[in-house]
Amino acid sequence: MAPPHDDKAAAEVNDEQIPKRPISNILFIIAMQTEASPLVDKFQLAEEADSVFPKGVPWVRYYGKYKDLNINIVCPGKDTVLGVDCVGTVSASLLTYASIQALQPDLIINAGTSGGFKAKGASVGDVYLASDVAFHDRRIPIPVFDLYGVGSRQACSTPNLAEELNLKVGKLSTGDSLDMSPHDEEAMVANDATIKDMEGAAIAYVADLLKVPAIFLKAVTDIVDGDKPTAEEFLQNLVAVTAALDLAATKVVDFINGKSCSEL
Repeated sequence: MAPPHDDKAAAEVNDEQIPKRPISNILFIIAMQTEASPLVDKFQLAEEADSVFPKGVPWVRYYGKYKDLNINIVCPGKDTVLGVDCVGTVSASLLTYASIQALQPDLIINAGTSGGFKAKGASVGDVYLASDVAFHDRRIPIPVFDLYGVGSRQACSTPNLAEELNLKVGKLSTGDSLDMSPHDEEAMVANDATIKDMEGAAIAYVADLLKVPAIFLKAVTDIVDGDKPTAEEFLQNLVAVTAALDLAATKVVDFINGKSCSEL
């Protein structure tokens, strides 16, 4: 990944950084257990008993072999006090860093649910590959710091994957709130966002630092610019949309098997 200041230059940098050997180790980073469980079952993964992660963290790892691929699925787990999924950018950043260090993946797949903008053509149940990721809630109104705050990055280029699986492609905007404030809305419009989540840009930041290609697979649970309250629509559609995400993620892994990142 590279900050998309110059599309041609970024493409050249991406081409130079993308490994040409077949992908062997895939790391799924998934924020919620509900989103991860169907894939754990599909790939017949085992939960790790002796954790590779630091003692005391709630992070969970599932691992196994699927076709020619070593598959790891990691989740930030449940908050030790409140018992809810550790969603958001802080947990995502920490988990991504620790997982890359411990597992040395060839490719990261951040799979999860997202909000979508009907003004950009998104509907509930649509599955997207993110072309670019950025933050919408890091407002630093100082020259250059403002660009750092937005943190725009390109995802690993996957034109063949998108075409073969007929996946929609759009820009992903990340923030630590489920709802949308007027400031967030303005920033998301500036980011040209089609979908929004609470982890993607943070995972992209760490993956970029450590030079690991990353793709972002997002299924739409709620319409950000729609009529229904976000939390209500999200919970109403979570199970059904997770099934769509599970199906898409399985097809993505099947497509990746035997290919290098440059063939995606």
